[in-house]
Amino acid sequence: MTNPDDTLLYKKKHNITINDIQHSLYYYFDYDERSFDINMPFQHFHSFYELMILISPQAYHLVEGIPYSIRSGDIVLLRPSVLHRSEYQKGAPSKRLIIGFLYPPSLWGMPETYQKLFEPFYSPLPIFRFPSKQQQLINEKLNRIYRYSFQDEEPELKSLIVHGMFVEFLYTLRQLAPFNTYSNEPLKDEASQKIYTIANFIHNHYSEELTLDSLSREFYISPYYLSHQFKDVTGYTLTQYIQMTRIRNVQYLLLNTKKKISELAEECGFTSFSQFNRIFQKYCSQSPSEFRKDGGGNSIPTIF
Repeated sequence: MTNPDDTLLYKKKHNITINDIQHSLYYYFDYDERSFDINMPFQHFHSFYELMILISPQAYHLVEGIPYSIRSGDIVLLRPSVLHRSEYQKGAPSKRLIIGFLYPPSLWGMPETYQKLFEPFYSPLPIFRFPSKQQQLINEKLNRIYRYSFQDEEPELKSLIVHGMFVEFLYTLRQLAPFNTYSNEPLKDEASQKIYTIANFIHNHYSEELTLDSLSREFYISPYYLSHQFKDVTGYTLTQYIQMTRIRNVQYLLLNTKKKISELAEECGFTSFSQFNRIFQKYCSQSPSEFRKDGGGNSIPTIF
């Protein structure tokens, strides 16, 4: 007999929403599909935690410049501020479940206890893949939430029950973390692998001086080769990629700190404030102060 939790339950365009992003307790479950032709052009971030669970056979997920090959059932764990994007395959649209959530810093006076639940999100490897027995336990917890979401219940009580179920899911995920079997499959194209290694270096060193020459020396390749290969693999020039990575990090800090804009620009690697303002306006179509004032506006893509 087939166990009902062998697979993750799914209904296209079904969603569960508790509060909104302005609240300190927030949930959004998005059951939907995405196509290759609407892949995001560049990585984005969120101010909340996010899980992406693939339901279709295969896709890629870029996390801070590194491409991870994922298959059905794999869980991508993203803590706040991490730059990432999904890359779906050509052909039929890919089904996926995305869960965004945010807890207040001292939820019910138990900040340290809740922080333990988030430990998997800080793992060096952001992808979790489980053997069938453990995967069934994961699906069971998520399917309980899915089934309950269709019940006719008072909104306040429903929110509380979903929260409780999700905490149980996070606890299960933490307990099962040692069973993670995921290992990233290296790209067959060694040249592309090298470029993605450089992209990840940029994500980890964006606050430092980064130039074509300095990166060429760091990775022992010619400036000409790096320049052409980087554009071929990522779709961006090296300069564009460095600028966009820095701007995305400035955006996060604008929304989540009260530091002066000039300080944030310097922290993120810009040596000229006038240059920073010009580049920010170019990519965001508004000034840094306007971006901060309207809470990000439409400059940061929503859940994908």
